[in-house]
Amino acid sequence: MNLVLPLRRGIIFIVSAPSGAGKTTLSRAAVREIGGLTPSVSLTTRRPRNGEVEGIDYRFVSEEDFQRRVDAGQLAEWARVFDACYGTPRQPLDEAIREGRDMLLDIDVQGARSLTARYPDDTVTIFVLPPSFEELEERLRGRGTESEQAIAGRLKRARDEFRAYPQYDYLIVNADLADSLRQLDAIVKAERLRVARLREEIAPWKS
Repeated sequence: MNLVLPLRRGIIFIVSAPSGAGKTTLSRAAVREIGGLTPSVSLTTRRPRNGEVEGIDYRFVSEEDFQRRVDAGQLAEWARVFDACYGTPRQPLDEAIREGRDMLLDIDVQGARSLTARYPDDTVTIFVLPPSFEELEERLRGRGTESEQAIAGRLKRARDEFRAYPQYDYLIVNADLADSLRQLDAIVKAERLRVARLREEIAPWKS
């Protein structure tokens, strides 16, 4: 006899961290290594950085196009960060939840708050911290892409964002990528087994 398990709703896994904590590297590794995770590609009005690929890292749009999407209600959340806007398209999230597919989002604290308010039963939030703020500063300077003023702004924002971690479901201290990935994998597997995510009661035993 086999137990017929019901379908579950899709899960929106949200990974947030101060800039430089390694959330993007961790998120990309999770999509590669953890089965059944689809990345959400955010929109941004900023220019691509070296090595960033359209449609993979971000969808790069104009200020006018971004505002048009905001006005049309096409974004699940959006915010202006420093001199650029960032936003998450709503349609892929709605479809994933409805079809029982899981998505991974790499977004900031403000975006995470907006999404958990919009999808309170379908989001799981994970906050990623660096081992120390000294290492965070080294990582930011090591990029070699920003001015001292910009780095100072990111460090200030990082300290402000740190205070938000108690609002999250899980905390990962990203000292080692492989270990952090194992922790994230454990979170994903556990959340997929939650009874509350099932669409209906388990069907009777069938022969």
